Amino acid sequence: MVYKNILVEKKEGIGTIKINRPKVLNALNKETMQEISKAIGELNQDKKIKVAILTGEGKAFIAGADINQMKDMTSLEAKEFAELGHSMLLKIENSRLPFIAAINGYALGGGCETIMACDICIASESAKLGQPEINLGVHPGFGGTQRLPRLVGRMKAKELLLTGENINADEACRIGLINMVVEDNNLIEATEKIAKKIASKSPIQTDFIKSLVNKGTDIDIHSACSLEISYFSSSFSTKDQKEGMSAFLEKKKPTFTGK
Repeated sequence: MVYKNILVEKKEGIGTIKINRPKVLNALNKETMQEISKAIGELNQDKKIKVAILTGEGKAFIAGADINQMKDMTSLEAKEFAELGHSMLLKIENSRLPFIAAINGYALGGGCETIMACDICIASESAKLGQPEINLGVHPGFGGTQRLPRLVGRMKAKELLLTGENINADEACRIGLINMVVEDNNLIEATEKIAKKIASKSPIQTDFIKSLVNKGTDIDIHSACSLEISYFSSSFSTKDQKEGMSAFLEKKKPTFTGK
């Protein structure tokens, strides 16, 4: 599929979506969000793809939603815009693929909300993150008021949301917003290293684990543990489980097929 605002690459079981609007710091407009959603669907359908990387071209991951497109919206248009953003992020969360955000530069507003929908986040040391929407007379509309407290706690989330201040990559890592910080020139290499490690695992189990963590954190512990038991028992109907345990006993590296 040919895209206007993003680049999609597939290699070695890894699908990469790169937002390609560097002149506007990869700001999210309606067309870009629609293309990202389509690309997620494309990668989901390709069984050769085991993990996905999301990143940006140039000096920004995503500097936010496209203010130029938003400034004259009516309430109805703003609702539809927010729904489009939520839909895109739910596609990331509900994808069978683990999504790794490679955060190059700015991840602000909608960009910060996007990384929070991903499964692992790796930032370059020069990255800046935050939810500055309050400075524009609005609040986050793509889930920032809901995902941020779940990741960093209510009080820290309120501080970031109410002040609109940005934080650097080290602080984002300290509060649990991202997983790790790497040197700027090592971002893609470090991200691909983790992606390749995940791609070597059973795709059934990466899907199961992602689903269990995402679903389990929003329900009570007893229901969550019952869900885990259900998924665990289902794992024993797969060839990957037989392969993994046999390979362990035989002291060899398993070859998972996703069956």
